[in-house]
Amino acid sequence: MKLKNTVGIVVSAAMAASALPVMAQSAGSVEVEAFAKRYFTDSMRNLDDGTLVGGSIGYFLTDDVLLNIGLGTYKSLDVDQAGSPYDGDEMDGRMAHLEAVYHFGQGALRPYVSGGFAHQELDQPGTSQEDRTTMAMAGVGIKNYLNENFFVKAGVDALYGIDHGNTEWQAGVGLGLNFGGSKPAPVVAQAEPAPAPAPAPEPAPEMQSVRVELDVKFDFDRDTIRPEFRQDIQSLAEFMKTYPSVTTTVEGHTDSVGTDAYNQDLSERRANSVRQALIDEGVESSRVNAVGYGESRPIADNSTDDGRAMNRRVEAEVETQVEVR
Repeated sequence: MKLKNTVGIVVSAAMAASALPVMAQSAGSVEVEAFAKRYFTDSMRNLDDGTLVGGSIGYFLTDDVLLNIGLGTYKSLDVDQAGSPYDGDEMDGRMAHLEAVYHFGQGALRPYVSGGFAHQELDQPGTSQEDRTTMAMAGVGIKNYLNENFFVKAGVDALYGIDHGNTEWQAGVGLGLNFGGSKPAPVVAQAEPAPAPAPAPEPAPEMQSVRVELDVKFDFDRDTIRPEFRQDIQSLAEFMKTYPSVTTTVEGHTDSVGTDAYNQDLSERRANSVRQALIDEGVESSRVNAVGYGESRPIADNSTDDGRAMNRRVEAEVETQVEVR
């Protein structure tokens, strides 16, 4: 006896470790970013505001802390010094930075704060000299992870010149790629052979084992039951009401997008949603347990959209002995 939309009896969750994709925003992952920032200079510098264009690369020391290094060049940074023969000339320059970034929250939107140091070099018009300045940096912003790899970013930085004491600002946007990172080895569930039915003594009736399975799929980052699975849940509830001695454990799972802690909580919320739906259909709460396994028990390849969709699931099964007439 089976419900529609099931993927069959779950006899193993074994997956090859090499088939697992890396998890974005996790410890050990790498981010590369291209950025453009508007540079607002101090009036004491005798410069018009310019644009800093460049790139950076960072490494996640933990799921929240990123160590980042970058380099940019200035565009449209003009001399603003009345009476100077170089007034209006464009000035070449560069800035390199090293900063630590702390991310808040989990999921697609992640605000952040940052702090670090920068080294600025500005070519002086008409000479071979450079104006070199070391700056302390502090910033705030937000990242939006469009999927497990790509993100966009907006932020503001304050720059304090340690050499000259000026405070300046830059605000900009970035586009980046996140990849790499470590993944725990998948948990392998060993299949247990079904017990052989004991021969019934004559003239007792013959007994047969009957199993009913439930497999409910979920949308990305959601714990809401989709309408097409309501009939399956109702069918399982009717079976349990027909055989009041059976119990079940509802098991929640996720794909690999997001941190381990976030996916553990999401899997528990999905399991509790299905458990509550069974209770609402008339099954006693004491007969239904719920447990979440996060992303640790995939049944399909998380490196593909179809595989991740298969892994966003809640499973349950019940089994009992019935008389065969």
